[in-house]
Amino acid sequence: MENSTQQSASQRTDFTAIGFEKINADLKFLVECFREVLVDLGNVELAKCVPWLEDSEIHEPFPDRMGQVYSIAFQLLNIVEENAASQIRRLRELELGPEKEPGLWAAELNRLKLAGTTEKEVLEVMSEVEVEPVLTAHPTEAKRSTVLEQLRQIYQLLLSRENTMWTQRERQQIREDTKATLERLWRTGEIPRQKPEVADERRNVMHYLREVFPNVVPRLDRNLAMSWSDAGFDPAALEKEGALPGLRFGTWVGGDRDGHPFVTAEVTRESLLELRRNALEVLTEQLDHAAHELSLSQYVHPAPPFLKDAIQALAREIGAAATEPIFRHYPDEPWRQYVRLIEQKIPLTRSIDDDPELTDQPHRYRYPQQLRADLRILYSSLIEVGALRLARIEVRPIMRTLEVFGFHSAILDIRQNSAFHEAALGQIMTAAGLPGHELAAWSEDQRVAFLNDELSKPRPFLLPGVKAGKEADTVLDCYRVLAQYRQQYGGEGLGALIVSMTRSVSDLLVVYLFLREAGLVENTRDGLAVLLPVVPLFETTEDLEKSPEIMRAFLAHPVTTRSLHRQHAQRPSRHPLPVQQVMVGYSDSNKEGGILASQWALQMAQEAITAEGENAGCRIRFFHGRGGTISRGAGPTHRFLEALPPRTVNGDIRLTEQGETIAQKYANLGTATYNLELLLAGVTGVSVRQTQKTDIARPLKGVVNRLAKISRDTYQAFLKLPEFMIFYSQATPIDALERSSIGSRPSRRTGQRKLSDLRAIPWVFSWNQSRFYLPGWFGVGSALATLEKEDEENFLWLSKEQKNWPFLRFTITNVETNLASADLGLMEQYSSLVDDETAREKVFTIIREEFLLTQTMIGKVMGGELTQRRPRFYKTLAVRADALQRLHAQQIVLLRKWRRLARSGDTVESDALLPEVMLSINAIAAGLRTTG
Repeated sequence: MENSTQQSASQRTDFTAIGFEKINADLKFLVECFREVLVDLGNVELAKCVPWLEDSEIHEPFPDRMGQVYSIAFQLLNIVEENAASQIRRLRELELGPEKEPGLWAAELNRLKLAGTTEKEVLEVMSEVEVEPVLTAHPTEAKRSTVLEQLRQIYQLLLSRENTMWTQRERQQIREDTKATLERLWRTGEIPRQKPEVADERRNVMHYLREVFPNVVPRLDRNLAMSWSDAGFDPAALEKEGALPGLRFGTWVGGDRDGHPFVTAEVTRESLLELRRNALEVLTEQLDHAAHELSLSQYVHPAPPFLKDAIQALAREIGAAATEPIFRHYPDEPWRQYVRLIEQKIPLTRSIDDDPELTDQPHRYRYPQQLRADLRILYSSLIEVGALRLARIEVRPIMRTLEVFGFHSAILDIRQNSAFHEAALGQIMTAAGLPGHELAAWSEDQRVAFLNDELSKPRPFLLPGVKAGKEADTVLDCYRVLAQYRQQYGGEGLGALIVSMTRSVSDLLVVYLFLREAGLVENTRDGLAVLLPVVPLFETTEDLEKSPEIMRAFLAHPVTTRSLHRQHAQRPSRHPLPVQQVMVGYSDSNKEGGILASQWALQMAQEAITAEGENAGCRIRFFHGRGGTISRGAGPTHRFLEALPPRTVNGDIRLTEQGETIAQKYANLGTATYNLELLLAGVTGVSVRQTQKTDIARPLKGVVNRLAKISRDTYQAFLKLPEFMIFYSQATPIDALERSSIGSRPSRRTGQRKLSDLRAIPWVFSWNQSRFYLPGWFGVGSALATLEKEDEENFLWLSKEQKNWPFLRFTITNVETNLASADLGLMEQYSSLVDDETAREKVFTIIREEFLLTQTMIGKVMGGELTQRRPRFYKTLAVRADALQRLHAQQIVLLRKWRRLARSGDTVESDALLPEVMLSINAIAAGLRTTG
């Protein structure tokens, strides 16, 4: 038996080895094509720089545009790795079965079934699942949209090349097409010379909402259906309305005005209308396809009487002028007639500005529920004549598209900072003859008393048309756009009003007053109720610690209670209870307290807020503001979900998809399907398990709380060093990043030159570029070493049990990932850029000692070498290592020269060199697969 087991193990496919063989072969093809393009264009010296070829060479002084060569090369590597990962997943499914792929439907359903979960229990949870990725334009996408399009084309060509049936000539043509795309990429230039406008960012988001996500949804449903049947569950159960897990999309582009002066009320209006137009165009295209395919003849399949009645009813409603051509063109095809009549009712406008002649015609749909009712008739009529397969393939996807995207594509959130709201309220008070200038000095009790008094009155402060001041007008103009949209189209496209830096309950109640001013309220029998959800965003560790107290007061407020019930009654919902959304930020808490303190504060806050929601009789929907780096909350999706506290998911979750991660996760259909399936299946599986399990980690919480405090104290003491800002501002390329044209939003909230005003994205971006990765590990080593020294028993207990507690395992693994991505030798080289020798030696000595200590302590806790436990990750780092070393060496030379020119006052030369500096930043970001 033992020999048989060993033999079986020896014959097991080495998927990691196969994956890297494919990576090497595909990468060789692409970089050879790239080199040939450079040679053909006369760039012979640059062609010698192309990495991963046997005769690649590079010497100082580094040639001009070397950064662009390496940036493109790394992007080709990223494409190759993405495709290889997809192909290896297919191979594993083929050989081992779909249930062996962690986090996907097959694995989750198999795991639940093995645990004894019944089909009914899974369905009960799945019918309440609501997953909502929210696309943001955070400035972490360093590539131009034109460049992203070229990279998508290269990915498709790489896929085409895998067809083994091509002739030699056809394969040669693919090679030529690949070289043509690479030449366009080379000639395009990667660095945006000016900041993108919000409209540019909106176009990028629209690409996914138009070209990707509508095509992914049917794939997701098919994967679930097949996995459901494979698990032995009844396929008919998924046919019932509401059985499939809910999926929606949100966006901040055009609505996020926190420190973003260019997101005006007009930009918000344009964004809402463009989102609506996009949804209607997608539906129109799908209906057009269905009309083409549903060529059933009434002589073969007599139409059910209820379909004939529906056709006649629509014809009367639309009018003869539009219907006669349809009946003339399809005289014997009632299903085509019906679909074409439905198309006539889609309220599609000709431009971003509404055309009343189209949208206000009485026969056009006003709300998606009206279209849903007509599609049900179409679906039922096909079932009636036995065309079940056609109903599933041709009509069900349209119904699902309508469910997911409605008439709005994605829900648009509005975000603004609490300090901005305070200024706006003061101006409104002053305009109304109240002492607005005193507001800043009021205590929290005074503010709440004032707000409560005002909220008991139905009348607004200001008369129509009255201007109160810059901040007040900005807030109210935006809210009036929302009110107008809601009146015309309904509220399904309107998201939450998110208050950044929520630090008190008054920060939330003040939004109720703004909504009253804009007419987004109802006067119920019991008092005022607001029509849009007001959502706190808790960002710093201090605010996370105060969040349960704030939520207790907010949920107990009578306006909140009335509003939640009112909103729940008016909006479609999968949940029996009213829902209060709460956003938690991963970036600022990490920037302020380090990774361990941040993650622990988030855990504790979510647990306590969930309890407050249960006490108040509502469900808490957590909105996770995760970034693209570990320091800002990133990590494998299924591991992240498993690590969330008990009872905090409940089938209902929102997550941000920021900047570069959008393209990384969703640029291609296969990758997009995989990542969205991880979300849907993961949320379902975690939600089922959370209803069954108690909190197994509770005994360890005191130990981790102690670790978090030590880690935070260590991290904050480091940031408070007098020499810290000198070191940080010179040992990282933060000064260059703040001159970049990445994202339309400024890098600082208010423009003040201090660390607290710097956004978390450039903070993390700059540390990553210089290979410190400091926010992702600093303080953890000291915390673990202190625990081992002072309480060895608990240290050994924690080391043993960390694998059984998903939160701790996820956090420590992420710290280890950051340590592995950091490079002590490169840290020292970047430190040489610091002019002040005393500051350089003092700060770098602390960094080096903490880094080595953290490596040692993580090794003790995890056990074994990284190369043995995570061979694929280690090899991924190794492939990039030599090329990145060259890029970092070049960047250090460029930064030193650029800063010297700037200090000498030679702005012409320094400005001329800046694009080369930015190219090096782009190239390193491509190599690391991350910015901020």
